[in-house]
Amino acid sequence: MSWKQLSVVTIWLVAIVCAVLTGVLVAPENRLVWLSLSLAGCTILTLAAQLSTGQKEGYVHRVTLSLVGVVVVLALATGLFALFGLV
Repeated sequence: MSWKQLSVVTIWLVAIVCAVLTGVLVAPENRLVWLSLSLAGCTILTLAAQLSTGQKEGYVHRVTLSLVGVVVVLALATGLFALFGLV
């Protein structure tokens, strides 16, 4: 795995950790707020990680992949929280 791919996958892993921590540590009525904060934090982390690589080739592609992955992970977490909230 190249370092460019690793920089994208790392952000996805951070989003997974944020979703798990939100599910475990946050009260159900506050989970959407914390998932929104997780999205904001992952966005800032994505921009910082991709800028720190110093490579302008593929920058937009890497940022897009990172953020789409984060949105998918957090959307799945939101769906699971909603599903378990109904049960």
